[in-house]
Amino acid sequence: MRSRAWLMLVIAVIAGLAAVVIAIRWMQQQGGGRGQIAVAAIDIELGGRISPEMVRMVDWPQSSTPPGAFVEPARLNGRVVLSAVQRGEPILSGRLAPEGTKGGLSAVVAEGKRAMTVRVNDVSGVAGFSLPGTYVDIMVNTQAEGTRRGGESAVSKIVLERILVLAVAQEADRDTTKPKVVNAVTLEVAPEQAELLDLARSVGTLSLVLRNQGDPVASTTSGVTKAELLASFANTPPPAPAPAAPPPSAPKAVAAAPKKAAPKPAPVVAAAPTRGTECVEVIRGLAKITECF
Repeated sequence: MRSRAWLMLVIAVIAGLAAVVIAIRWMQQQGGGRGQIAVAAIDIELGGRISPEMVRMVDWPQSSTPPGAFVEPARLNGRVVLSAVQRGEPILSGRLAPEGTKGGLSAVVAEGKRAMTVRVNDVSGVAGFSLPGTYVDIMVNTQAEGTRRGGESAVSKIVLERILVLAVAQEADRDTTKPKVVNAVTLEVAPEQAELLDLARSVGTLSLVLRNQGDPVASTTSGVTKAELLASFANTPPPAPAPAAPPPSAPKAVAAAPKKAAPKPAPVVAAAPTRGTECVEVIRGLAKITECF
């Protein structure tokens, strides 16, 4: 009985070891072997230059090695990152500037673009929510030359749309989401947009308008004047045009009024003679009177 128990125990141990060996071989076949790739030893900010102490090598399954990973840390020395890299994250070639690029903000400016800084405050800077990596529209409030829409000269107009914020003050970290009120914002613009932006800030007051990062649709607006602003609050329709005056008609002949006949003199009634008196009729012109004595 005891020998039988020992036999069962030995069989169980052998079966367990066999299962472990089979599992290891299966995992090796699935993983296709293991190698080493370079990862960030510390957090590397956008535009930072990589030094040897910022890189360490870690084991990584060869079958799941990300494209562009580095297996030789010496090739990363002096390279500049185009986006922030977190500690332990693989360093990929697609996130690095070309070799020979100097560090700093100039390394992250896209080809054909320019970096331009504008002055803002807590209101015009969207209360600090215009962070690196976000997109904004730029609106200018200025005085138009000459008459415009009924003589109004004050106008607000969006002059640039979907402009990328590269940095706020001296910070270009795109991973932060906490708003920060600053007095300067650096924008990525094309050369012709830089000219327009420079003119706009010299003739009026600039304001940033935060927009959805996934909204690429451009809007066409004609701006708004003071008269239009007040009319929108009053909700009064524009005055209707005055009706046209009717054409003059031909003068009508006026009938002559009939002449009134001259009044006839009223007949003079002689007073009845009083008894004991003598009366005499006196004719004066057309009138005849009786005088009694």
